Amino acid sequence: MAHRSLDWKISGLFIACLLCSMVLPEIAQAVTFPIPSLKIGIEQAQGPEDVAVVLEIIALVTILALAPAILILMTPFTRIIVVFHFLRQAIGTQSSPPNQVVVGLALFLTFFIIKPVGQEIYRTSLNPYLESEIDYKEAFETAQVPIRRFLLTNTREADIALFVKGAGVDKPNAREDVSLMLLIPAYVISELKTAFIIGFVLYIPFLVIDMVVASVLLAMGMMMLPPVMISLPFKLMLFVLVDGWHLLTGSLLKSFGV
Repeated sequence: MAHRSLDWKISGLFIACLLCSMVLPEIAQAVTFPIPSLKIGIEQAQGPEDVAVVLEIIALVTILALAPAILILMTPFTRIIVVFHFLRQAIGTQSSPPNQVVVGLALFLTFFIIKPVGQEIYRTSLNPYLESEIDYKEAFETAQVPIRRFLLTNTREADIALFVKGAGVDKPNAREDVSLMLLIPAYVISELKTAFIIGFVLYIPFLVIDMVVASVLLAMGMMMLPPVMISLPFKLMLFVLVDGWHLLTGSLLKSFGV
């Protein structure tokens, strides 16, 4: 029975292919509107400008592939998401707020903080380039100015000196002369250090509540009851009473220099 079923399937497939081969030419002849065609090939370049266009396309694709890393490492996103993670760990709610809410809030706060930088890039670089007032080289150089200013404002000099020494280059005469290849990793470790400092400060009040609850339970002889079950409502109540989200978000917004 199994072989017979397989034969029927093969026969049905053969008949379907035969019908398609008979019907498709008729359909193709009946079509009166033009159908666009797509050709992909490799041709010999006629001049240097053709090679330049190909290199520009490759550079654009590379930038798009690195866009998530640029968003994470060159914006306030790193500090904000790390602080929110510490907050959730300190309170003791491992999955509340959910990751989607935390990441979404961090993204919108990032856009809010970085908005002046983006507006300056659009006004001085992108819009003149779209209006054909400047070429792409000048547009890239102009766009680096507000980005470099933002990174320098939020990066410690010791971190910049670390990468300047590690790269083995001469000490720059001014902060504005630091290369972006050295400035970006210095900014990242500065952001991580700042986020860890804020996380330490966040942990202190919740740690005090955990210690008090654990001491009370131990004094009452209730050693089998997990202290987290008792301290969690008190930590949530404390966070709500002091309007924790408002205080934390306001502190994060004020901690960045734009």
